[in-house]
Amino acid sequence: MSAVDHAGGGAETFYRAEEHEHPEGSNTMLGFWIYIMSDTLIFAMLFACFAVLGRHYDGGPGPKDVFDITLLALNTTMLLCSSITYGFAMISMQNGRTGGTLGWLLVTALFGMAFVGIELHEFAGMIAEGATPERSAFLSSFFTLVGTHGTHVTIGIIWMFTLMAQVSRKGLNAANRRRLMCLSMFWHFLDVIWIGVFTVVYLLGMIQ
Repeated sequence: MSAVDHAGGGAETFYRAEEHEHPEGSNTMLGFWIYIMSDTLIFAMLFACFAVLGRHYDGGPGPKDVFDITLLALNTTMLLCSSITYGFAMISMQNGRTGGTLGWLLVTALFGMAFVGIELHEFAGMIAEGATPERSAFLSSFFTLVGTHGTHVTIGIIWMFTLMAQVSRKGLNAANRRRLMCLSMFWHFLDVIWIGVFTVVYLLGMIQ
């Protein structure tokens, strides 16, 4: 901070604040952290709704009637593996290997697509058996929570392919590295949310 004396008024002093330097892209990362926190609140509300409504079956099917533990284990494995492969993509990015980054992103996207495909298969099977969202409060809260997570994964996959195209064209420049970091935060966030879904919705539902 610098002081400047006003002409003709020695006692009057003006202070001029010197501008601080900010790292390039810092606003982007801060903004994305704020988005992640807002998304956390959305999922917190959905978990709260399921906690209140998840045991109201209204004479319809319950968790033991509609959940397939084998399919669930396979689905969870797909998402956990995708989180690992995205970590490998970030390692390749840090080492400046464009080909390695693109390769691991593709593997991650394929795991994510497998996850979404299995989830859609689960939904289709439940609906075919009459376990539709309007059948009970349990099913309504289940489809809302799990469907919202699946929608986020789908958006993440689209974002991933978009970034793959950008990296292929412009390489691992500073902007693309920031975008990959943001997607990394988003993807691992979805992994953490799924662990909550797996525990609260599926496991606790099966043992009740």
